[in-house]
Amino acid sequence: MAVRRPARPTTSTTAAAGSKPTRTTQKQTAPKQSAPKQSVPQQAAPQPTGPIPTFAELGVPSALTELLAAEGITAPFPIQAATLPDSLAGRDVLGRGRTGSGKTLGFLLPVLTRLAENPRRRQPNKPRALILAPTRELAAQIQRTAEPLANALGLRTTSIFGGVATRPQISALRSGLDLVIACPGRLLDHVEAGHADLGSIEITVLDEADHMADLGFLPMVKRILNATPAGTQRLLFSATLDNGIDGLVRQYLNKPVTHAVDSAQSEVPDMAHHVLHIDAEHRLPILVELTSAPGRTIVFTRTKHGARKLARQLAAARIPAVDLHGNLAQSARARNLEAFSAGRATTLVATDIAARGIHVDEVSLVVHADPPVEHKAYLHRSGRTARAGSSGTVVTLMTDAQVDEVRDLTRKARISATTTRLAPGNPLIATLAPGERSLAEPELIAALTGAERAAQQGGGSGGSGRSANGGGYGGESSAARRRRPRRGGSGNGGNASAGGGKGASAIGSSDGGGRGGSGASSAGSGSRGGARTGRSGSAGARQAGSPASGTGGAANASRNFRGRGGR
Repeated sequence: MAVRRPARPTTSTTAAAGSKPTRTTQKQTAPKQSAPKQSVPQQAAPQPTGPIPTFAELGVPSALTELLAAEGITAPFPIQAATLPDSLAGRDVLGRGRTGSGKTLGFLLPVLTRLAENPRRRQPNKPRALILAPTRELAAQIQRTAEPLANALGLRTTSIFGGVATRPQISALRSGLDLVIACPGRLLDHVEAGHADLGSIEITVLDEADHMADLGFLPMVKRILNATPAGTQRLLFSATLDNGIDGLVRQYLNKPVTHAVDSAQSEVPDMAHHVLHIDAEHRLPILVELTSAPGRTIVFTRTKHGARKLARQLAAARIPAVDLHGNLAQSARARNLEAFSAGRATTLVATDIAARGIHVDEVSLVVHADPPVEHKAYLHRSGRTARAGSSGTVVTLMTDAQVDEVRDLTRKARISATTTRLAPGNPLIATLAPGERSLAEPELIAALTGAERAAQQGGGSGGSGRSANGGGYGGESSAARRRRPRRGGSGNGGNASAGGGKGASAIGSSDGGGRGGSGASSAGSGSRGGARTGRSGSAGARQAGSPASGTGGAANASRNFRGRGGR
């Protein structure tokens, strides 16, 4: 579990403060699956008064409260304090709260507690509890949070999602599990193949249900819910109830107790919003100024290509940046997210894949390099900062052509933003991202962009360094020689280490003759023969995601992210 730490200091702005968080508790009546029930009047639960109770007072076992305290989590957040009494009592719960409100522990604690209170012998392929999440990153994050808690109670859990091998998942299911955290698509694959039987599920949780609806996963979610026993406990957590979520609640939750803690559109008091009105050609220099400040920054783009390109541009400017988008293979996505979480990369350039469910401590600045298409995406993107009581700053870059679009966006999102017309070097940039600017060493950039991995993958035996700047001449594998065009153009091409040569320099350039392509790289010298390069563009560095031009994608990009429920 991640420990929350103080965020990078921010300065006061003229942005209007948001409304205070409010909490309402009410009950809804909904028919249960295929057995309709007559609606009965519901009474609103009394509003809690006085101090928020502790985890122990709410009924969380000491084994978990001690573990939470060791991680610096000593008091429940409002969504947790509101939902835990009902979820621990076995009632169906509908929890609504904006991103970053603490929903993950809000459902993990009751699920694990109830499983431990009613121990049963594990059966092969028959998990006892199920948590559905829309994306691989969210499923993996929930698993990381759940694993130490489950271990403390003697429970066994695993995550199931696509983009990785199925064999370890099949083995884990066969060994017997208490809790499975899964994306809908890959879970259905295992159900259809006979590796997973949902007939013994006692508790089902739908996390980020509205995001699953946005991605078109509701038909798969319904198939999964239909495979679980009727009458078992179901918990649904969502930021909103639109896009079919209300119908899901009516069909599958039995008299759910609704707890709403903060509207999805309520402004976060410790989040300052700024719109920077810029000329289009100033976009990159301003982003470099913002991201070269101390602390973690997430930069959002609209497209996968835009995220990849911008990450390379920032790396070329010696900003330790990695990208995260659906065209990356799962191993590359996990590697880049780990580098950002560990602090080796201070900037994450991402599409909306990172707008929901990704939690990394100390993200104090979120930048919308491309304003999102709709206001809900703006709120979820912005929610990567100012989480769980921390403060943060949100900056939106706006060109002349985007003025009307951004104005409409902020109005629908109901946020108050300070708009400033500026150019690179404006003092406000240092105010929004305070601290001494610094650039990364070339060796770190090379490691983040994949130059070292390309060196390890280069084929053939390395020759002596033959370029003026230390770039390796490098031997080619036989496969590379067969693919190599007969006449290659010269130029500052790619990454010398892709050819397996000796004495490659972290920076510099070399004659790229023999392999073709002219993509300039900031993190490696040119190589005559990269064994694992693509058929066009620059040499092998771009295979592993270095800032070189040319086609191709990092780690043989996966195109199936949204095809089958985030598998």
